[in-house]
Amino acid sequence: MLNALSGVWRPLARTRSFGPDLPEVESASPATTRRLHRRAIGIARFLADSLTATPRARQRAVAVIRGRARTSELRARTSARRRLHRRHVLIRLTRDRAIPISVALVVLIAAGVSLAPAAGPVGAVQAEAAAAPAGVRLTIGGGAGGPNEFDGPMTGDAAAAAPIDDGTLYKPVAVDTSIASSVGMLRHYTVRNGDTLTSIANRFGVSMMTVWWANHFTSKDSLKAGEDLVIPPVSGLVVTVKVGDTLDSLAAANKITVADIVAVNELTDTNLVVGQVLVLPGAKGAPMPTPAPAPKGSTGGTGPAPRVTGSWAWIVLGSNNYISQYFHYGHYGIDIAAPSGTAIVAPTDAHVIFAGWKSNGGGYQVWLHLANGLYTTMYHMSAVTTSAGQDVLKGQRVGKVGMTGWATGPHVMLEVWVGPPWDSGSYRVNPMRYY
Repeated sequence: MLNALSGVWRPLARTRSFGPDLPEVESASPATTRRLHRRAIGIARFLADSLTATPRARQRAVAVIRGRARTSELRARTSARRRLHRRHVLIRLTRDRAIPISVALVVLIAAGVSLAPAAGPVGAVQAEAAAAPAGVRLTIGGGAGGPNEFDGPMTGDAAAAAPIDDGTLYKPVAVDTSIASSVGMLRHYTVRNGDTLTSIANRFGVSMMTVWWANHFTSKDSLKAGEDLVIPPVSGLVVTVKVGDTLDSLAAANKITVADIVAVNELTDTNLVVGQVLVLPGAKGAPMPTPAPAPKGSTGGTGPAPRVTGSWAWIVLGSNNYISQYFHYGHYGIDIAAPSGTAIVAPTDAHVIFAGWKSNGGGYQVWLHLANGLYTTMYHMSAVTTSAGQDVLKGQRVGKVGMTGWATGPHVMLEVWVGPPWDSGSYRVNPMRYY
């Protein structure tokens, strides 16, 4: 019975009137809705009175119908409110100020959908996973085929890299482009007045030619006060690696061993890099150019030199000697290298005005007064064999070759003065004009 009445009530609750051509309830006013509701209740009572046998049954039927009517009315009102709310939100979203926000929401939703993993159909057959390669390819800071790519098992920090579809692992790390160089081993020295290549080399415990090669000198006159010089840590050459250079080729070209290069430069990687600076211990460069002797009569100094009769005796005896440094700016004499202890003689007849030690960098030395206002000074002797006030003849022994004072090897330095060496008006001239 209740089901039958409910079946009568449902179509009545869904319509505004009992006519088939009338509009839906949602578009009617609240008064119309209440009027139709009362009419539906009246019809329900009529049907309940007609179709039920007892008053109690009729009451129960009417109560059920009323309850279901209220439920249907509440559902209808809720649905109407939801539709009105959706319309209100739509109107707000289509206003000018809300359009950018709406667009942003649409973009965010679309991005979320695109990033979501595609779900396969339930029950679909999945493709069998491809077998992993024997050696995972690792690319550091580059792509496939790049210079930093290699094939091999993944080790170390590679485990933190993210795989991609083809098995390549890309690790976003910076490539180390630093070059192991020995530039930090090179020392620097500022030239002072009175310095010579020999004195500077002696101060740092390297050969004079090492200083020459390291600073790319081409002339003895290149040394000037205030100049910054590069001083290698050991005697030898300083080279910059060029294309094609290897430790073996550098060692062979300079007649030294690879082990010495590695040890001096403290190399941990024997693969050389173009531009890398290395010190080659014991290597030798081009010999110092030998200038032509100054013609007789030229001064080589700041004023005219007196003429002398006859030639001077070479002051170092024997044949095992040579000029290791010539007269030039900053070095106002000549250095004659010879074995230590070799005899040194007077260049001509002279009077000894000093013989002994001086703290001027020359060590043991002898000063001679020659004819025509000339004087000679001879430095770095290992021994003095004459004394002040003595007269000596040409070729007479006055001392022995040594390396006292500022010297890096056994030699004697010969200076020729026009005027007494202690006189401020005197000056030095090139000794080679007298030979």
